[in-house]
Amino acid sequence: MDTLTRMRAFIEVVDAEGFSAAARKIGRSKALLSKYVRELEDELGALLINRTTRQFSLTEAGHTYYRRATEIVRDIDSLADTVRESSGDVKGRIKLSAPRTFADAPIGQSLIDFARAHPDIVLDIMLDDRFVDLVEEGFDLAIRITRLEDSSLIARRLAPFSLMLCAAPEAVARHGEPKSPRDLAGLPCIIDTNGRWLANWPFVGPEGQTVTVAVSGPIEVNSPLVARAAAVAGLGFAILPDFIAQPEIDAGRLVPLLDGHLRDGAGIFAVYPHRRYLPAKIRVFVDFLAQWFRNNGTV
Repeated sequence: MDTLTRMRAFIEVVDAEGFSAAARKIGRSKALLSKYVRELEDELGALLINRTTRQFSLTEAGHTYYRRATEIVRDIDSLADTVRESSGDVKGRIKLSAPRTFADAPIGQSLIDFARAHPDIVLDIMLDDRFVDLVEEGFDLAIRITRLEDSSLIARRLAPFSLMLCAAPEAVARHGEPKSPRDLAGLPCIIDTNGRWLANWPFVGPEGQTVTVAVSGPIEVNSPLVARAAAVAGLGFAILPDFIAQPEIDAGRLVPLLDGHLRDGAGIFAVYPHRRYLPAKIRVFVDFLAQWFRNNGTV
């Protein structure tokens, strides 16, 4: 049995956080994976995984080996992708991190359309609203909806993105339309706790400076979809991503407010670690998303 096979087995076990979960995921027996990892440890002369009946953890050597082994396996797979691309045969697995907001919104259809168009590429999607560490956690790339600031990553802008202050027409009629951001301090607001600002909403002041307004209201929730539903129900004012708010605005169930007072310049990005060359499957995926957003009128 070659070292690369043992290395892949070890990575699968770590990614799945256990032998049983890894076995179910890749269709191999738990005993076989355990054998591969034990042989790898014997080859290295070091314990990589602490095994108990109730707990799974990496040793210090295991953490070090996992980081480097992941890079090596990816480089090998990338080389294979490059060869396949030259013959028109692109296949493999893409481990993708994406926000739940992205997947749950209509733009999440882009992922389904890609899977339909490229049946030889498996999309392994992990939905999480936090910013994952791509290298440390073994992701090929991530979708991020933000104002990108991390220069250690390669990024491709897929579409623009902005935030909108919205409320239902009846809420505006009941509470009055805010004329300036500071008016929101006395109005019921729906707080999406996924936002980095939480209950301190940032706006653009008259001189271009950031003006922060402390808000409160009947609901605090870590979901823009629930925040939108609460706004549609007339519970208060909400700051929502444009792609979440726009369908309800078009239907007349929400109205945009304080236009020009929210900072723009953010976007929807595909981000991936620096590498010597980009795997063909990643390039195909990112190109597909960029074209999908162009075709669907989001850029």
